[in-house]
Amino acid sequence: MADRLQDRMKVSGPEGERFEQILTPSALEFIAKLDSAFAGRRRELLDARRRRRERIASGEETLGFLPETRALRADESWQVAHPAPGLEDRRVEITGPTDRKMTVNALNSGARVWLADFEDATSPTWRNIVGGQLNLYDAIRRNIDFTDNGKRYTVGDEPATIVMRPRGWHLVEKHIRLDGRPVPASLVDFGLYFFHNARQLVARGSGPYFYLPKLESHEEARLWNDVFCFAQQELGIPRGTIRATVLIEAITAAFEMEEILYELREHSAGLNAGRWDYIFSIIKTFGEAGADYVLPDRAQVTMTVPFMRAYTELLVRTCHRRGAHAIGGMAAFIPSRDPEVNATALRKVREDKEREAEAGFDGSWVAHPALVPVCREVFDGVLGGWSNQLGKLREDVEVDAPDLLNVASAGGEVTEQGVRSNINVALRYLDAWLRGSGAAAIFNLMEDAATAEIARCQVWQWLRNGTKLDDGTLVTHELAWQWLEEELADVRAELGTGNRLDDAREIFAEAALGEKLPNFFTTAAYARYLTEAG
Repeated sequence: MADRLQDRMKVSGPEGERFEQILTPSALEFIAKLDSAFAGRRRELLDARRRRRERIASGEETLGFLPETRALRADESWQVAHPAPGLEDRRVEITGPTDRKMTVNALNSGARVWLADFEDATSPTWRNIVGGQLNLYDAIRRNIDFTDNGKRYTVGDEPATIVMRPRGWHLVEKHIRLDGRPVPASLVDFGLYFFHNARQLVARGSGPYFYLPKLESHEEARLWNDVFCFAQQELGIPRGTIRATVLIEAITAAFEMEEILYELREHSAGLNAGRWDYIFSIIKTFGEAGADYVLPDRAQVTMTVPFMRAYTELLVRTCHRRGAHAIGGMAAFIPSRDPEVNATALRKVREDKEREAEAGFDGSWVAHPALVPVCREVFDGVLGGWSNQLGKLREDVEVDAPDLLNVASAGGEVTEQGVRSNINVALRYLDAWLRGSGAAAIFNLMEDAATAEIARCQVWQWLRNGTKLDDGTLVTHELAWQWLEEELADVRAELGTGNRLDDAREIFAEAALGEKLPNFFTTAAYARYLTEAG
């Protein structure tokens, strides 16, 4: 590293085996260049997010399709880039963190794509972040294995295509500071992966592919596109080599899907229906908007309720109109030892995937290798010999702003069991997250940061709006605190010693029971609990 950069950039994370192979002077210099070029615009866009959220909350702004981009939406001439090598067929995608075991298992799962997740499925400890980069570095070079019960597992001959998901624009990496301030986490994750692996991926007939999370506007997509152009030029890689799939998981982004595709059109690989974060976004955006926006128990907010169906069908229509892939939401079931539980859950997974395939999606997500066969079977049955459904234009779909905003169409009820379940799941997940695991199997579901966000936001929304349970009981702070202590005791008795439940309780209380609703629980919890943990 140049002397001047060495003075300006400080890396404070604990050392680990082979970390120096990732944190090279050249790689850190590349991150510094990304930061210098784009950190300021990132800050401006985050400020714009905050101001827009305030306008919506105060009633000054009503969400709708942007009038200033009407001509772009009406223009039939533009299309996104053709699918890149390894992304032509995406009928099954598996998601998960980048620990060594998951890396090998995901690549061997039979899925066409692995979403290597540095975001919601990863607890952002320094060891997880740098260790995950090492695992991807090794996997791309076919130099990764792990041993379990004396048996060695390696990557097979036809691994899944890797699509890496960096952390969102709202997060920072406090272990890397430039001129005294933390570098945006998204630029750290993207920069290290791209710098070390882009040329190797291209040489292997693939490319550097990404999933982009938590975007709230097309301006944020434009920033990512500029990052891509800059990075490709810096490394001498042809423009358009990078491909990115954007998760539509914010209600504001749902009104800007065409604009997002347009901004990324030479780098676009499509859109994904990020169902869990989308529900979280609905609650967060309209948390104080009154009873019409109060959602029932989480389990009742299925993909068949009208406002969710409108969102997914608009996504398919938008993508196929522009030649982009539409990827469905995640099946989060984790197989159990109970055959009856498995049979019921797999039937629901099949029904969910059948609905997505019939709606025109080109593929879908699963959280566990055991779900790959059922998802693949469903999409095989619809696709036949085709790689995708881009020809299914869904011109029958007509979605207006009221359809996307008709949250009351979810119907349903709030129950004591629903409130207690949210508290219980949030405590269990937060305990796992604090101990370094961002994807936790809880009650036969793979819970990640997005589902934990739903759990705590719902409790806050029910309190804020004076919601009544199905039996007429008013959800009050006193009752919520009582149930928190009762659920905490039950979870503590089950988990035994060595847990982080006291810290989990504190995070939940601040994020769900306070006067103000934090935008993300991860922001403050990361700064308080994970920056020194390593």
